[in-house]
Amino acid sequence: MGIAIATLWALALRSKTGKKMEEKIQHYIKAPITEAVIDLRVEMSFEGGLSSLNDFGHRIQAEYLKRSELVNVESQIQIKEGETSIAGNQTVFGYRYSSPDNKQIVQARLDGFSFSRLAPYEKWEIFRDEARRLWDLYQVTTNSTTVTRVAVRYINRLDLPLPLNNLKEYLLTAPEISHKLSQGLSDYFMQLEIPQEDIGATLVLIEALIPSSKDNFLSVLLDIDLFSNVDFASNDDKHWSLLETFRSRKNEIFEACITDKTRELLK
Repeated sequence: MGIAIATLWALALRSKTGKKMEEKIQHYIKAPITEAVIDLRVEMSFEGGLSSLNDFGHRIQAEYLKRSELVNVESQIQIKEGETSIAGNQTVFGYRYSSPDNKQIVQARLDGFSFSRLAPYEKWEIFRDEARRLWDLYQVTTNSTTVTRVAVRYINRLDLPLPLNNLKEYLLTAPEISHKLSQGLSDYFMQLEIPQEDIGATLVLIEALIPSSKDNFLSVLLDIDLFSNVDFASNDDKHWSLLETFRSRKNEIFEACITDKTRELLK
């Protein structure tokens, strides 16, 4: 079944002329990206623990002044002789560092590192280079040795003008409603997990209606998350090469999900 899905997906990424979708990818003036994320997970083998993460924070404090704790909360409910008691435990597993304008966010965790850029998103090269600079500092400070997971995630917000008779005017990936049911739709949430076998990855595609900040518009979330479980040395370039591949595939997936009518909105 996995091979069949991969084959259908490969066909979907080609235009009617047989050319790969990536050849049609363009830069959008009104890019719908609300957040872009690069995430690298590591083996929790370094001895420094939270003190190492604090050292990392000191190295970047000139650009990332705001710090908050990342906390894991565990609760236990016990029922004994008709009485209920609740016990809780909080564990700090990392820190979140933000730029003064809150547009760039770094997470330094015991299990890995992530870098986020919020809107306005500029371009991949700027985003990637800052992520790599910060990762190098994280890797040296924590002395982590192995990368176990690589991911790129792009969260998009598409504002579609009303009235809208059919989502498929703007989205090629959308819920299909039986013709025996009313076609009106007030809300939906759709999650697809699609193997990307040619690049050894998995796509998690989420699409949902979200509150609109504009009158007479319908807002749709298009969340593209590409990840792969790996076993790379943390000081190697393999994960960065894979991230470049993910970036290209992310673009292909976005283009494969939208119509020319949506593209016109983004110009």
